[in-house]
Amino acid sequence: MREWDARRIAAGAGAVLLAEPASADGAAARGRLPGPCGVSIDSRTLAPGELFVGLRGEHADGGEYAAAALAAGAWGVLVDPAHAGELAAGGAHGEAADVAANGVVLAHEDPLRALHALARAWRRELGARGAQVIAITGSTGKTSTKDILAALLEGSARVVATPANLNTEIGLPLVLAGAGADAQVLVVEMAMRGAGQIAQLTAIAEPDVGVIVNVGPAHLERLGSLEAIAAAKAELIAGLRAGASVVVPAGEPLLERHLRADLRTISFGEGGEVTLCERRADGAVLIDHAGEQIELWPSFSQAHNLRNLLAAVAAARALGHTLGGPLDVCFSAMRGQREQLPGGAVLIDDCYNANPMSMRAAIDELAQSAAGRRVAVLGDMLELGAQATRMHREIGAYADAAGVGLLVTVGPLAAESAAAFAGESHVAADARAAGELLEGLLHEGDTVLVKGSRGVGLEQVTERLRAGAGAGAGRGPR
Repeated sequence: MREWDARRIAAGAGAVLLAEPASADGAAARGRLPGPCGVSIDSRTLAPGELFVGLRGEHADGGEYAAAALAAGAWGVLVDPAHAGELAAGGAHGEAADVAANGVVLAHEDPLRALHALARAWRRELGARGAQVIAITGSTGKTSTKDILAALLEGSARVVATPANLNTEIGLPLVLAGAGADAQVLVVEMAMRGAGQIAQLTAIAEPDVGVIVNVGPAHLERLGSLEAIAAAKAELIAGLRAGASVVVPAGEPLLERHLRADLRTISFGEGGEVTLCERRADGAVLIDHAGEQIELWPSFSQAHNLRNLLAAVAAARALGHTLGGPLDVCFSAMRGQREQLPGGAVLIDDCYNANPMSMRAAIDELAQSAAGRRVAVLGDMLELGAQATRMHREIGAYADAAGVGLLVTVGPLAAESAAAFAGESHVAADARAAGELLEGLLHEGDTVLVKGSRGVGLEQVTERLRAGAGAGAGRGPR
């Protein structure tokens, strides 16, 4: 947004411009200064030149930190009228006026709604320059699919992709508003906790391509059924403009009634338009899209990520990109990274989140890739509602059938998995206890999967393992 002056920023956000910094001759800048280099909602991490948006939260009002943001070098602030008026008027002691003289002051009754409007306005500006937006959602694998798609497109376009987990009603507009004017493809991730949220994100991003990776039992506690989850994900389909493209799993009955005749629909997976034809010994994969062969050498081999690759290929092809050759993907943290631990065990760090679908996929990867004993540290899967007990027991039975040799559960729900597991199992009340327990359980040559819902905090376990706890612990291979 560097090309947009303060008045253009105010118009895009639907905000009132209360103050601009003065030029050298003392007159108002009147649009002669460049716009912000990005947008931030945290005055502590704000970079000089960014627009600070003061959001109201449960425990704090970001508008209270507007003066601090300006003092830290913010291009300007977008806050509610009370805080903006105080800055523009000089506050109780005049210090705020001195600070405000160094930056733009914008006022809006609802700063979050203003952020949404600004992000949508900038997205439209980018679209007018030829940029296209791909939006990805799904019950599991959306972040990995985003990572794969961004890597696929890097060689042929200037790509902006969602960093970390900026995929909510706050994070997504930050990504859009922070995109440079030279961006050609924006790959954004959309998360949801309930009905209406994907629709809100779609209205902001206005995607050219929508991708639904899958539909599974995540957020059952809030939504009540798989059909309701599918309907919430399908808000992405409903929000696409006529003529846009949508990528969906082949033969997914939960999405069939949500498909639209005025969209180009591309299916992936067995029986779909984009299918995996062959996995070669040299690591190459051969993918077919409507009779055309695409040869790639991905840096990963997990079955679930190869399926995510099909979704990513379908999305790239929807925009007309030619694909082929080596594909090196750096996946987001805590999503299946493998690393050698002190003492000779191997860690699969997949502890960012979990639901029954992703848990099975992770156990499959453990079973297929472990050279030695298979160890699973599985935490509670949250937000499953009345079916939680049954689903956790099913995961325990699934781990047993997959040949897991040692199961450590973390949390009261995951303890149900241990009850359905026939092999050696241990129950830990929390992540800290699990880390301590593992000290005497792991051996050289083990492969240990750590996975659970975000609220369980299993990164405490992985941090302890990296520090050396449990890695050999004085016991040799077995």
